Amino acid sequence: MDSKTVLVLGASGGIGGELARQLRDAGWQVRALKRGLSDATAARDGLQWVRGDALNAADVRDAARGCRVIVHAVNPPGYRDWDRVVLPMLDHSIAAARAEGATLLLPGTVYNYGPDAFPLLHEDAPQQPLTRKGAIRAEMEARLHAASGQGMQVIIVRAGDFFGPRAGNSWFAQGLVKPGQPVRRISNPATPGVGHQWAYLPDVARTMAALLARRSTLPAFSNFHMAGHWDADGRQIAEAIQRVVARHGGHTPSIGGFPWALLMMASPFVTVLREMREMRYLWQQPVQLDNRRLRATLGAEPHTPLDEAVEATLRGLGCLPAAAARAALA
Repeated sequence: MDSKTVLVLGASGGIGGELARQLRDAGWQVRALKRGLSDATAARDGLQWVRGDALNAADVRDAARGCRVIVHAVNPPGYRDWDRVVLPMLDHSIAAARAEGATLLLPGTVYNYGPDAFPLLHEDAPQQPLTRKGAIRAEMEARLHAASGQGMQVIIVRAGDFFGPRAGNSWFAQGLVKPGQPVRRISNPATPGVGHQWAYLPDVARTMAALLARRSTLPAFSNFHMAGHWDADGRQIAEAIQRVVARHGGHTPSIGGFPWALLMMASPFVTVLREMREMRYLWQQPVQLDNRRLRATLGAEPHTPLDEAVEATLRGLGCLPAAAARAALA
């Protein structure tokens, strides 16, 4: 059996897509499950795209045949129906991993934790979330922990808010700047003086790939935290955006507050805004991830310098002057 065949659920999304491409470049045979797949896209990007739905147990099981790793990076589009579909999708991945004897890798979140674990999150801190979405994420990890006690290997990698050139839905792209437009104003969601945890998506994928390469040395259940980019006062990401825009000949954008009041008013009618509102507490108090376990395992955490990461993100979003002009002509 090919020890470097992986099934990625969620390869159309931010972390799933980034990890799928990095594993492909590292010599893995990468399968990607996708609903509504056309024949024209079945072999694009050097990935093997397979038609199927993560909500269909048979589709996941069929796609996983011969795979040594399953990456469960799938989420409901637009945050819809979390309470109805998230756990069944995970159960299908667990069943497929058990059947194949495969390692299951999950991108984790900080939603799992409540204030009793703040401000510095250790991997083994109790998961006592206060939000609905956090409770679902905690249950996901509880099910994975139980499965690891029954012969299945599980790796969880937890990081802060994603940003990157292809990060998909993110606070960076949905809150701080407007994709496809030059940056004239930065809307900063952070409470002044409150630190916030960020993670550059290519670094997260590099970390996951490195852990998968070492999976034979890992225990049945591994839970790692990434330090990523710690914004100690809540302004460092915004100020990095200012520096990058100025270096590319644009006017230095202003930094303003995030329109939380407008979001509160609109959130009952828009699912994405409702989910963003639920996560506001993460911008009102410092929540930092401790990466000592990861460093002990890998020796060092993959880390792109902040300005370089922000520049790549803005370019990918079409927000730098030349990139924005090209996006307008596309």
